Amino acid sequence: PYRVGINQNLFLEASLHSSDPSLELFLDTCVASPTRHNFTTKSYPIIKNGCAKDPTYATYYSPLRHTLRFKFNAFQFIQSNPEVYLQCELVVCRAYDYSSRCHQGCLQRSKREASS
Repeated sequence: PYRVGINQNLFLEASLHSSDPSLELFLDTCVASPTRHNFTTKSYPIIKNGCAKDPTYATYYSPLRHTLRFKFNAFQFIQSNPEVYLQCELVVCRAYDYSSRCHQGCLQRSKREASS
């Protein structure tokens, strides 16, 4: 557990422990939940498909390809316990593979047009 006050910046870092310098990390999805076992109902997306969903989310420079740094403002779910659980999905790619998920960035899903 890590304690932080409401609206304070919460700084996170994720690292890949590998001796291969040509690997890099990409943060695809990060979801907050009021419970540790359910990240689908009553969840709050911070990042989805590589796109920031929380307006307080920001990334920070890391000199290492296999380390990600980011932050968002701490919050609490309404009518819930004061704990917030975080689950993130990261992708490992070859650093110079420009067709990889890491280089695609934010994937906006286009909405289908309703036919008459």
